[in-house]
Amino acid sequence: MKAIRFEKTGGSDVLQYVDYDLPAPAKGQVRVRHTAIGVNFIDTYHRTGLYALPLPSGLGSEAAGIIEALGEGVTRFKIGERVGYAGGAIGAYAEAANVPADKLVSLPAGISDEIAAAILLKGMTAQYLLRRIHPVKAGETIVFHAAAGGVGQIGVQWARHLGATVIGTTTSPSKVALCKANGCDHVLNSHEAGWEKQVRQITGGVGVPVVYDSIGKDTFLAGLDCLAVRGIMVTYGNASGPVDPFSPSLLAAKGSLFVTRPTLGHYTRTQAELQETADDLFAVIVSGAVKIAINQRFALKDAGKAQDALTSKQTTGATILIP
Repeated sequence: MKAIRFEKTGGSDVLQYVDYDLPAPAKGQVRVRHTAIGVNFIDTYHRTGLYALPLPSGLGSEAAGIIEALGEGVTRFKIGERVGYAGGAIGAYAEAANVPADKLVSLPAGISDEIAAAILLKGMTAQYLLRRIHPVKAGETIVFHAAAGGVGQIGVQWARHLGATVIGTTTSPSKVALCKANGCDHVLNSHEAGWEKQVRQITGGVGVPVVYDSIGKDTFLAGLDCLAVRGIMVTYGNASGPVDPFSPSLLAAKGSLFVTRPTLGHYTRTQAELQETADDLFAVIVSGAVKIAINQRFALKDAGKAQDALTSKQTTGATILIP
């Protein structure tokens, strides 16, 4: 089969489109023949070495497709069943992969393979952000960074569905209309000095109870200044680089604030929790409350181009690879 592999960390040019022999699924594994593959920022972190992988390695952790073989002991799934996954196995940038059965979710009829591959990682991330870390309530005002991005577009729509007022940010004036179309009540440019003061103005000086931040270094400290007393900073990505070290006393000085750095794996630790998280996501999509835009499709062999488009902020919504 064909797969994307890399032997050293670096730019997108280290990615190689090669023939790869996939062994039979081991005990507890399922072989999934991919029909669509998700492209996410974490893939670029693995490629650059920010999140180190043993090399040589495959890449990618999100895909959807059809089960074509079962390893020993797998009874929950059947050959021919449609499934998706996000996390638990590196190597989704390939025509097929062996995936632990407890990392798979069943796909309902109302969710296509492309939609599943486009949204499982981003959508389940939005689920734990909005429903579990800080359960968003009607009448609240929140800040959601990168509102035109993959998680952002889902998160903004979902937050509005829950009754929140959403302050979204973007760094591109061309994406303001998209942010508003997805439900942002206010759109700020997080590259402009003083954007956090605008949040204070919008909230009458009170601040917001939560900031959802996938940007990292460039927005973290200003984001703390957006928070109300006892507010929570949810820093769940590093698009601009890792957050610089800081003293916990800073949180006390700014209002007894909380900071968390969550990962999807810690919020989907069991198969039951994983399926429940996915089902909550599928429900808001099938209901029409959250609409999914797959705005970029690349062939598997062009995975490097897909990642370059993502990191250079040329994308909106979801990006997928087609094997």
